[in-house]
Amino acid sequence: MRSSGNTPRRPSRPFRLLVRLEGEDHPKACTGRRLLRWKRAVRIEHAGSGLPGPIVLDPYAPSPLSLADRAAAEAGGILIVDCSWNRLSARGGYPGEEGRRRHGLRRRLPMLVAANPQHYGRVAQLNTVEAFAAALYILGRTREAERVIEGFRGEGEFLTINRGRLDRYQRSRTPDEALLAERDLFRTT
Repeated sequence: MRSSGNTPRRPSRPFRLLVRLEGEDHPKACTGRRLLRWKRAVRIEHAGSGLPGPIVLDPYAPSPLSLADRAAAEAGGILIVDCSWNRLSARGGYPGEEGRRRHGLRRRLPMLVAANPQHYGRVAQLNTVEAFAAALYILGRTREAERVIEGFRGEGEFLTINRGRLDRYQRSRTPDEALLAERDLFRTT
């Protein structure tokens, strides 16, 4: 029997949010630890657990996140390695990066402006909760983005100051479209 088209669409399950803690940040300022404590994310030691590979948010990945990645996020979730920005830039990438390449689809977030106290106003220096909120928003999960960042300092400010950018990235169906949007928004070449 065919549906008349009026059947309500089943709501999709929330994306699995995965955090790998490196323990390099100050524990009280670590938003990844708070997400784990509040049960908004799940801690993992490595991505290779027999499950579909997650999208690994990696600031050094060549391709930005776009709607094309939504199915991968639905299947495997989104993984963030919570580590120090200072140490990350000094070593040129995440610790154990070779293993991570085998177990997930590496994507970087398109450029956004941080609203967290440590990196306020800096481009592309988001903390863990801001990165999750941005990824969820870009993948069309606006309400999940609002919920994940709820209760953090400046919770609404990150989404507010980046709303236009996030809306534009959310309309990007492919990484190439996200790159074009990013270039247009930040006037890069």
